[in-house]
Amino acid sequence: MDRLFEFMLPEAKSPTADSTDALFHFINEVSLVLLIGITIALIYFAIKYRRRSEDDETPVITHNNTLEITWSVVPLLICFVIFGWGYTGWLNLKSVPDNAYEIQVNGFKWGWNVKYDNGAQTLNEIHVPEGRPVKIVLQSSDVLHSFFVPDYRVKHDVVPGRYTYVWFEAEEAGESIVFCTEYCGTGHSDMLAKVIVHTEEDFQTWLEKNGGGVSGTPVEQGEQLVQLQGCTTCHSDDGSRLIGPSFKGLWESEETLSDGSTVTVDENYLRESILNPGAKIVESYDNVMTPYEGRISDEEITNIIEYLKTLK
Repeated sequence: MDRLFEFMLPEAKSPTADSTDALFHFINEVSLVLLIGITIALIYFAIKYRRRSEDDETPVITHNNTLEITWSVVPLLICFVIFGWGYTGWLNLKSVPDNAYEIQVNGFKWGWNVKYDNGAQTLNEIHVPEGRPVKIVLQSSDVLHSFFVPDYRVKHDVVPGRYTYVWFEAEEAGESIVFCTEYCGTGHSDMLAKVIVHTEEDFQTWLEKNGGGVSGTPVEQGEQLVQLQGCTTCHSDDGSRLIGPSFKGLWESEETLSDGSTVTVDENYLRESILNPGAKIVESYDNVMTPYEGRISDEEITNIIEYLKTLK
């Protein structure tokens, strides 16, 4: 019977996925049995008690205690089994192993910013070791998101102003897709990421190579920050139109605002647009950008501006 439902689920890549799949199959199998049984009963009674002539009258049946108790108690017992099974699985998903490697993941419109304990940062890529539990600590910078990795059967809301978490253990090297499953605005369907699983040795090598955060000249740091903060999700660097104005040729240009006024793009305008993007909205664009006040330092803003100056 399990093979019948394999097409309904992606490959299970975490040990905790087995109990989730087993409950899923149990619910489907019980539902299938009930569907077939009820359908057969309906057809049988429709034929048995069909009206054969004008004089046929259906006898009045008040109740049947045995039948009524059966169809009340049996579904109740099935519900108890499903609840107990599901609650046990939920407790397991909330009990993080002591040796779990912790990763900070911040959801924002529309991407995932990932930070590791040695200062390494990535955008929309979560690098994890094979065969070791991983705890993902979740937070949101703006609105409600939801972190969902089908291959590991983990899903949790990402709530502004509080921390939530999920954990899983990747059984083999490879990649899995991360979805946001809570509608969060225009770019919701593009809010995708990848879990990239390395062998333990390769993971340690990756950490050493990428540790310490952004580095290089101010322009190079600015370019890295633009990537890490997810700016390229909404702003292109080649002149193409996305959710927000393109960065290409932006510096020192004249922008027409939604109120009909114009503004010259200089340091102060760019700083204001980063910290309080709703203050001046460029014509034909919507006010959908999340303010970065408190999320980014003055030095980082300066480096981003230095990078934008180079995109002629």
